[in-house]
Amino acid sequence: MSPPLATVATEFIDRPGLSEATIRSYEFTLMPLLQQYGQWPTELIDREVLETHLNSLTGLRYSTHHRHQAILQALMNFAVERHYIRANPISRLPRRKPNPQRGEHNSDQAIRYLTPEQLHVLYQAVAKDRRTEALVRLLHRSGARISELLALDLSDVDFKDCRFQVLGKGNKQRWCFFSADAHDSLQKYLKYHRHAQSPALFTAQHRLTQQ
Repeated sequence: MSPPLATVATEFIDRPGLSEATIRSYEFTLMPLLQQYGQWPTELIDREVLETHLNSLTGLRYSTHHRHQAILQALMNFAVERHYIRANPISRLPRRKPNPQRGEHNSDQAIRYLTPEQLHVLYQAVAKDRRTEALVRLLHRSGARISELLALDLSDVDFKDCRFQVLGKGNKQRWCFFSADAHDSLQKYLKYHRHAQSPALFTAQHRLTQQ
């Protein structure tokens, strides 16, 4: 019979070379599992036990959940190396995906929106630069990514219906629509600051005239 999970976890944490911060992280992560299953022989800690434990961690951000799973997987890999168990029971276990309903996204950063006051300050800051103002207003009003806007040609923009089509992630095409104020900013930029000889919608400033 294999040693208790608590014994294996102690050996795992007591390995030489671990920093104090890593040790604290391991102890904090493993403690809930050990409180419930610490006296169990390690060979009885199967995939179902570990999945049930991970699924019970409902209050964690998904990136923190990933860290808990990674530490559990490292612990079980250690048990395999010590010949306490034959195989890691959670090898290749899929990680929890972010839940958009909880405000989770792949970057694990909450999406934040500018307040009307912040937008007013932003537009004041770019008001003297027609190109930047048009670009910022189009970003705000269309929801397109900066890389998508900079890849546009003038011919890609339907000014009559205030829309343009972009090729986004996964090579998927989608329509983006913009507002009347973005249309006006674009028209002023096109009339006074865009280089007519270039096919691109947004052209760089001229190195001499700075226009």
